[in-house]
Amino acid sequence: MSLSIPQASQAGLFKQGYNSYDAEDGAVIRNIDACRTIASTVQTSLGPFGRNKIVINHLQKMILTSDAATILRELDVVHPAAKLLVMASQQQEAEMGDATNMVIVLAGELLKKAEELLRMGLTTSDVISGYERAGKEAIKCLERLEVERVRDIRNKDELVKALRTVVASKQSGTEDVLASLVAEAVLAVLPKNPVNFNVDNIRVVKIMGGSLEQSKVVKGMVFGREPDGVIKNTRKAKVGVFSCPIDISQTETKGTVLLKNAEEMLNFSTGEEEQLETAIKELYDSGLRVVVAGATVGELALHYLNRFKILVIKVLSKFELRRLCRVVGATPLARLGAPMPDEMGTIDVVETTEIGGDRVTVFRQEDPAAITRTATIVLRGATQNHLDDVERAIDDGVNVVKALTKDGRLVPGAGATEMQLVERISAYADRTPGLPQHAIRKYAEAFEVIPRTLAESAGLDATEVLARLYTAHQHRESTDEESSEEEDGSGDANESSDDEEPYWTTGVDLEASDASGILDTMEEGILDLMVSKSWAIRLATESARTVLSVDQIIVARQAGGPKPPGQNPNWDED
Repeated sequence: MSLSIPQASQAGLFKQGYNSYDAEDGAVIRNIDACRTIASTVQTSLGPFGRNKIVINHLQKMILTSDAATILRELDVVHPAAKLLVMASQQQEAEMGDATNMVIVLAGELLKKAEELLRMGLTTSDVISGYERAGKEAIKCLERLEVERVRDIRNKDELVKALRTVVASKQSGTEDVLASLVAEAVLAVLPKNPVNFNVDNIRVVKIMGGSLEQSKVVKGMVFGREPDGVIKNTRKAKVGVFSCPIDISQTETKGTVLLKNAEEMLNFSTGEEEQLETAIKELYDSGLRVVVAGATVGELALHYLNRFKILVIKVLSKFELRRLCRVVGATPLARLGAPMPDEMGTIDVVETTEIGGDRVTVFRQEDPAAITRTATIVLRGATQNHLDDVERAIDDGVNVVKALTKDGRLVPGAGATEMQLVERISAYADRTPGLPQHAIRKYAEAFEVIPRTLAESAGLDATEVLARLYTAHQHRESTDEESSEEEDGSGDANESSDDEEPYWTTGVDLEASDASGILDTMEEGILDLMVSKSWAIRLATESARTVLSVDQIIVARQAGGPKPPGQNPNWDED
């Protein structure tokens, strides 16, 4: 038997320049490595004490945040396997707006455990099937961990209860201020049927200067500029929105006009003036008292608008323009002229106020039944970066309210839920025959990463804290078997005996108020949303399984000719 000379396996199969990473080259292990790198990048910014990252993106914009979704969006990840994780976290951001970090960290940890299993000699299919079963079990266990629920979403205290933890994970220390701001803004715009709540109806306007405590909620839309004309305030007015410049209509072709004397020159310009005056008068006669311009407003047009006492304001962002159209119920017009009655909007109050030295204009609807109401949170703060980060925290809060309208169940936070899942899934592994039980056990261990990371970032001794948590959570494992059957989701199981401390709501004490490093999350009001947790677990499991089931990556050569050589790439321009 002659030895065959090893060659590139697909020589002559693909075009030149293809790269293929095969299972024999340890493709799975290399993919896991890439995913773990990305997980360890965002892992340090998990939770209230998570560290911030400064990301300078390809446009040289500096972003300072601990929000995993933002970090990963600004980093251009090109590794195909790591991209799968990033996509999972983006899906979580789109679906829940929160717990994006948990998806990445958990998936990274699941892959790390998978690598240990593979090195032990399990096949990828064993690991995948074990993970699949464990994932289902995890969702089942999660359902049984409900300790509290938001029953009345219109009650501010109930809302704040659910929002605090979410906001704290981004902006620790200011969660009470921010949570009540978000709750106030949400309650101002919540429609009759809360399920129709639109996240977009809550805007954030960032005004530099002052401190966070001076932030406030303004019922209505706030624009960071004052009206351009003399009229600054008006009530109960009809609104016209123009996306075109309000100015003398410029002809298509720039014609050359030959003027022979001064009189002709005067006539030439008065013609234009009259034309513009009739146009503005037309607007006035149709009943418009507020004009919103999406482009420039000419000097002359402004003069006539002032004469007719019409309030005019420029809104240069087309997104803001679109939102304003929704608030007033108007259609944006592309030409200057009187709008049809159904193209006009109405607004109850337009007023100009001063916030911290900046003049702003507020559009607001007074009618309590209107669905188009918006609320704006006016944020104050010292630096632009800080304001951006607070805005992200608020964005998370608002998204969580949207999730709350569908499902108001809450589970203990601060890593308590995860510890309980470790316990319950390990117990499930013991009941499972065959090889997958190893995978299920490793899957359970992976959840440990959340409390561990929380403890590490708060500067506690993670090993000791975890040991204490394990002790607390096993406290009544025996009695739990009976009580979990009759527990009806109201959290009675943990109050059944007063002398024993409740055992499965114990989480990591980040403030380290006492030496033990653990606390009761129920007492402290640290509660997480069940839906965002279950989505995160689902997505993390799914993406870990996807990465594991890849056994080959084939990369085509990039399109385009050969890359120009080194120092001076454009040397052949001439």
